[in-house]
Amino acid sequence: MLIFRQKIIPLELSIIIVNYNVKFFLEQCLFSVLKASADIRSEIIVIDNNSTDGSREYLSEKFPSVQFEWLEVNSGFAKACNRALKKAIGEIILFLNPDTIVAEDCFLKSISFIRSKKDCGALGVRMLDGSGKFLKESKRGLPTPSASFFRLSGITFLLPESKYYSAYYAGHLSEHDINEIDVVAGAFLMVPKAVLEKTGGFDEDFFMYGEDVDLSYRITRAGFKNYYYPQTTILHFKGESTLKSLQYIQRFYAAMHLFLKKHYTSFWKKAVMNLAIGFGRTVAKIRLISMPPNNKQSGLPEAAAIIATQDNFSNLVHLVKHAKPLVAIQGRVAIEFDEEENAIGVIDDLPLLKDKGIHHFIFSEGSLSFKEIIMNVDRFAGKCNFMFHAKGSISIVGSDDSDSRGFFISPAATVKS
Repeated sequence: MLIFRQKIIPLELSIIIVNYNVKFFLEQCLFSVLKASADIRSEIIVIDNNSTDGSREYLSEKFPSVQFEWLEVNSGFAKACNRALKKAIGEIILFLNPDTIVAEDCFLKSISFIRSKKDCGALGVRMLDGSGKFLKESKRGLPTPSASFFRLSGITFLLPESKYYSAYYAGHLSEHDINEIDVVAGAFLMVPKAVLEKTGGFDEDFFMYGEDVDLSYRITRAGFKNYYYPQTTILHFKGESTLKSLQYIQRFYAAMHLFLKKHYTSFWKKAVMNLAIGFGRTVAKIRLISMPPNNKQSGLPEAAAIIATQDNFSNLVHLVKHAKPLVAIQGRVAIEFDEEENAIGVIDDLPLLKDKGIHHFIFSEGSLSFKEIIMNVDRFAGKCNFMFHAKGSISIVGSDDSDSRGFFISPAATVKS
């Protein structure tokens, strides 16, 4: 009897996502990831850090192709990522936050770029928050003593395009141009596995925050280059997975201290860094305490219009009627002019509709692609507020800014998320 050894075809991409109590945002994320990985030999690994919002019951049966692992303790982002990394078999690894939405061609374009650059150690992409605002951490410099002091003291925000004073955010580099950068944000961090085999994964001493800075630094020290690649754009709600609180402040600045201790040996550099970190921590606490209560969390809108075809509009109206909390639907916004019948306007009219009292708009994926949705969020940034629904999901999510926790509506919203 002849026994033929089965040829194992390696995967091109392993997508690693760490979840903690953001099941509705992760639902939207996974629908976009499945679309983006449809033509790629890939795997999706989700590590849940002991969520208490019903993530397991809500997500496990909905996404049978996803490899879920449900931990019984929250051991931090770095440990969870490394746990997934040990089982990942893709030639390229993508660490992706759960509160992101990616375009259908995002992975293909990013992988193609990495393969075109033999010296590529890591790749990051252009990121927008839920309101369409460009996230400066899409491209970052190292937290050197001077860069950290200028950023934490607020000088960076007074001179946002300065190469020196805004070095922390690489302010001199255009958000629209491909460039080499020092630090790739962990929200979307794509790395060839061969690079990680040389550098190792995340430093598990970083519980949350700072681990991406540390890994990016080690990648460049190993002789590779990190790239900012704005030829694809993603949405990163950010405020949902990094809710600003006193605990956030403590963890963020503890991570800065850890990076300082690990990578700086000069006495004067440590002194300047300690001064900047201490000053920044104090300012952050004052800002948090003085922030009005209704600004600490995005308020769920009382009403919204839906951007959709007629069929998808009817389905979404039905979902909203059975969802919690209740949101009144103000009408349908058509995609094209020839679909205007029974619509309150077309997508080009969003700013005008806002002037008429419609402040929130729900994008219906299925009526528009994820890529088209992201392009329109970018197009109307600062002019409108948005919510998002992926075809097949039973939730709608949104966030009006990157500093506040996002909001959601769903028939399954019986447990706080």
